[in-house]
Amino acid sequence: MRVATDIGGTFTDLVCLEFDKKSGNSLGVKVVKSDTTPSNFEQGILNTIAKGNINLKEIDFFAHGTTVVINALTERKGAKTALITTKGFRDVLEIARCNRPDLFNFNFIKQPPFVPRHLRFEVEERINYKGEINKELNTSTLKSILKTCKEENVESIAICLLHAYKNPKHEIQLLKEIFHLNSDIEIIASHQITREWREYERTSSTVLSGYVLPIAKKYLNNLEERLREKELRNAPFIMQSNGGITSINDVKSNPITMVESGPASGVFGAIALGKVIDKKDLIVLDIGGTTAKCALVENGQVKITTNYKIDHSRTKAGYPIQTPVIDIVEIGNGGGSIAWIDQGGKMHVGPKSAGASPGPAAYGRGGKNLTTTDANIITGRIHPDYFIGGEIQPDYSSIEEASRVLCEKLNASKEDVAKGILRIANANMVNALKLISVNKGHDPRDFSMIVIGGGGAMHGADLARELQVSELIIPPHAGVFSAFGMLMSDVRRDYIRTNVLTLSEKQKETILSIFSEIKDEAVLNFKADNYQQNEMKFTYYADLRYVGQEHYVKVMLTNFSKNTPLKTIIANFHSEHKKQYSFELDAPVELVNFHLVAEVEVEKPDFPKLRVTDRKVEDAIFDTKEVDFDDLGKHDTSFYRRELLEPNMMLKGPAVIAENATTTVVTPLHEVLVDEYGNLIITPQRTA
Repeated sequence: MRVATDIGGTFTDLVCLEFDKKSGNSLGVKVVKSDTTPSNFEQGILNTIAKGNINLKEIDFFAHGTTVVINALTERKGAKTALITTKGFRDVLEIARCNRPDLFNFNFIKQPPFVPRHLRFEVEERINYKGEINKELNTSTLKSILKTCKEENVESIAICLLHAYKNPKHEIQLLKEIFHLNSDIEIIASHQITREWREYERTSSTVLSGYVLPIAKKYLNNLEERLREKELRNAPFIMQSNGGITSINDVKSNPITMVESGPASGVFGAIALGKVIDKKDLIVLDIGGTTAKCALVENGQVKITTNYKIDHSRTKAGYPIQTPVIDIVEIGNGGGSIAWIDQGGKMHVGPKSAGASPGPAAYGRGGKNLTTTDANIITGRIHPDYFIGGEIQPDYSSIEEASRVLCEKLNASKEDVAKGILRIANANMVNALKLISVNKGHDPRDFSMIVIGGGGAMHGADLARELQVSELIIPPHAGVFSAFGMLMSDVRRDYIRTNVLTLSEKQKETILSIFSEIKDEAVLNFKADNYQQNEMKFTYYADLRYVGQEHYVKVMLTNFSKNTPLKTIIANFHSEHKKQYSFELDAPVELVNFHLVAEVEVEKPDFPKLRVTDRKVEDAIFDTKEVDFDDLGKHDTSFYRRELLEPNMMLKGPAVIAENATTTVVTPLHEVLVDEYGNLIITPQRTA
């Protein structure tokens, strides 16, 4: 048995896949959803295990993704943190970049740093940009610093010294000295998180990692202990933001790698599915209860970036985190997103969410606001027997009550308000999808779109129609696909190191030497987790730019070795730069960051195929109701049970396909083909 759990903003999902070890054939898939329990996240996981009646003693592999880190950061519920930095640089954290996301927006807010000035301390030392020591570290003030930290009830100390990405010697000395003086306080240093330059970004990353370190360690320790009590044999793997899993001990030492673990697993699950069905160019959209996330996959690869920010908006510069994260766009639009009216009388949807409790008005748990989920119920797109997996019936009286305020303010009917909510939600999602495609030089018509999450299949057809995507794919168990994706992920670690040099033949030995050093470090780390070198796979990347530029483009070094011509790498950079920025220059090329991806392949089951019987399409119909498809009108629509659909079945829209974890809406302009794996392939209807 292989189990994966994913904690979302609204629900905690579990997928259990049982398969025959000899044949690799699937023996069945179990899907469970339970409310997320913010005050005690591990309890939500135990609830799904109990609800699914799963015996942990029988589990060979357990993977877990969590929102603990991102929630602690966005809700400011982390540990009280202090910063130790090089003398003269304590204010780097507060000065930040002085940039405004929207230059002419006078509502701009200067965000306060996570560490106030009185908890930012300095030590005398200096290492230059070449990694040379100009002034030795002076630790004479450490006792005084730790005394102040104790008086201020500081729980975590972040260390970020100037140019430690190049030479971490002084940071290592500080770590040892502080641990010797006070072993009870949590400590983390910048070189343990990132070896990439940019002083403010490094400092911010270190502080934010220190901020979540105590809470993440406590959570992971509790989770490990509770699972061990339930007799789980092997330690759980933890999903990271780079799309790979890693050991729980590895994450405890650097928890910031979990900051976007849920969205990453969904994207990499889509990539794994794409390989099976021969679809390498994908737009992946994950719509959950709180947010919608999207990423672009080109030729089976998704971009990994370290230019990641939290709490970033048109009026906020956000806080950067230099950890490898899949290049993803996330917006506050999901099933629980609340509809509201601004002072000018304009309706908005999100980013505030009703969450799991009280949840949308339809939950009947006291929710007073109309949400996207409620709008889908009003328009008839969710069957009452399949609401939240059929566990409850929608509370129509609460929906009526919640819609009254909006109806009065907009002077519109409940039905028109619901259609307006869906239009706005879809428009927000289309804008996000354009950010990863059109805005980066990609034509959406060249891609297949995979939609996952509880709300993905409900909105997918409308979004595909707007973007003119010719093929929409709804995988089996789409509502819990992020958890499913963890079962298809490999153990992965990213190593990034800044060393700026011109890309020329005379630098080739240096380039090979640096990559060799990084590879040796990766091998050592994997061996510490009992992996052998022959199990490891290495992929090489370089962040390149034209001399004189500030930022760079990541280029994969295909089949990289000492025999790889630098001309080929430079040509690939020109091509990638032109794709992203629409021009190329006749100028020298500079290598900024060395990026090595080290992976160990985990045994994975095949995607199970559907069984074939003599069942007909009509046998899957369980009801017919009127559904409002907005500009396409109201139509009497057949509702199908997804579990009764079989390979090669074809059905034409309008249609609604219901399952426990989500609902697929097929517009009157689309048709559906079921493939051998149970994917719903939705395409525009062919005209005669």
